Amino acid sequence: MADQNTHPIGFLPIRRRIFGLGGFWSGGSLAIAALVVMPVLSVLILALSPTENIWPHLIATTLPRYLANTILLTVGTALLAAAMGTGAAWLISMYRFPGSWLLEWLLLLPLAIPAYVGAYALVDFLDYSGPVQGALRELMGWTSARDYWFPQVRSRLAAVFVLGAALYPYVYMLARAAYREQSAGCYEVARALGAGPLALFWRVGLPLARPAIAAGSAIVMMETVNDFGVVDYFAVQTLTTGVFSVWLETGNAGGAAQIACVILAVILVLVTLEKSSRRHSRYYQSARQLRPVARMVLTGTAGWGAALLCAIPVAIGFVLPLAVIAAHALDKPSVWASAGLMRALVNTLTVGGVAAVLTVAGALFMVYGVRLSGRRLPRLLLPVTTIGYAAPGAVLAVGILIPVAAFDHRVADAWQALTGHDPGLILTGTAAAIVLAYIVRFFAIAQGATDAAFGRVPPALSMAARSLGRAPGATLRQVYLPLMKGSVGTALLLVFVDCVKELPATLLLRPFNYDTLATRVHEKASLENLGEAAPPALMVIAVGLAAVTLLARANLKTRRG
Repeated sequence: MADQNTHPIGFLPIRRRIFGLGGFWSGGSLAIAALVVMPVLSVLILALSPTENIWPHLIATTLPRYLANTILLTVGTALLAAAMGTGAAWLISMYRFPGSWLLEWLLLLPLAIPAYVGAYALVDFLDYSGPVQGALRELMGWTSARDYWFPQVRSRLAAVFVLGAALYPYVYMLARAAYREQSAGCYEVARALGAGPLALFWRVGLPLARPAIAAGSAIVMMETVNDFGVVDYFAVQTLTTGVFSVWLETGNAGGAAQIACVILAVILVLVTLEKSSRRHSRYYQSARQLRPVARMVLTGTAGWGAALLCAIPVAIGFVLPLAVIAAHALDKPSVWASAGLMRALVNTLTVGGVAAVLTVAGALFMVYGVRLSGRRLPRLLLPVTTIGYAAPGAVLAVGILIPVAAFDHRVADAWQALTGHDPGLILTGTAAAIVLAYIVRFFAIAQGATDAAFGRVPPALSMAARSLGRAPGATLRQVYLPLMKGSVGTALLLVFVDCVKELPATLLLRPFNYDTLATRVHEKASLENLGEAAPPALMVIAVGLAAVTLLARANLKTRRG
């Protein structure tokens, strides 16, 4: 008689049908989902039962200012990023002009520059001692700041400018894809009715691309709410800086959790608004083969004007920060050999690499377990695990550190009672808490990539492997992974890059005297020591460029395909 484990799925024993195919895989998927969702639930519990309720004090004093600044900053950044990203996507998709083929990919480069690095570079460039004001004083004969007026560099408006320049590629990528998927017939009919270039954009192109623009703007808003480096450097008090202030300065974890809940509410409102804005809209393509839009050729002044408009976002979001940081890095070459920089590099590679491997491995296990079991509960929990990407790093840090620290203390006390030896804090005293925060924060990226990769593998292959006696684990190793190695590698790189750039969670969860490249950049720049902040900033940019290059190659393959 054949072994039960070799039966095809349709002939599995009744016990396994009831409890799901592979209780190990189903149970493991539930455990991973619980780990990812745990920090958000922890924040809610801490906020509802704080040891010291400072909620009335927050409402009466700082919370309105935090909330107002956050809303103004978020809306302003989204409007600027939407204008830059949508305008560039329209020009690139609809026209040919000098350098358009190169600018199409250069417009992605600001994704490689963390927003906080752009903030440090902008202040250095425009500050009183910077090259712009220095050139003005020399040219006009001014001797001091009292002789002329110059806009305040560290302000909320400047923060909007920096964040918009750093985040507009999210809108640009989605809007460009939307414009390319539209049929040429819509524009031909509009031109036949007398519509000019501006009318084509406002009355045809913009309405049809509205869902993509709204989705990109929602991502920009969530990234703005998550930001800490820019607003801290520009002294703009937002909800995220409020979490740091209440927790680190007053030591009130419950108050920090309450502010974190306000941040989660803001994120929920943003997501709800984005979805409701598209609820009653319907966008359909023709059932016939789509005829792409033929790009018009712009020559002369119009062509160079379009090239200039597309080059401005690249210059502000990538060229200026890179030039300023590179100039400081080359000015003091001895800083590259400092022990602190090497330790930060090793720490970054260690925690980022471990977090990337564990995140992708967990996503593979969970997605495969959900597909294998077919049970309803794991399938319902799968989209819930993406909540970590929407939750800012500061919120996750609050939700992770409190329960993990309590667990650490209990384990240490129990071990000391048994052996008489104090082992110290195993998780919060090491970088383990940072790794956990990275896993929760970026699990959605790995899950999305692996789920899409599983969907591209024909089900017949796995069914054939199972009918030949392969266990679920062997089927994953021998059938799925060889076919998915490209997607898995992409997921590893994207998660690693985001880990390298993550600042708020790292600042709150790192052990004493433990630096990563991101925290070293923030620490040195906060002390106005941009010379020592430049080398780690360049390293972070180099890692980001690898991800942008991979993204551009993937887009190019998709376009050719």
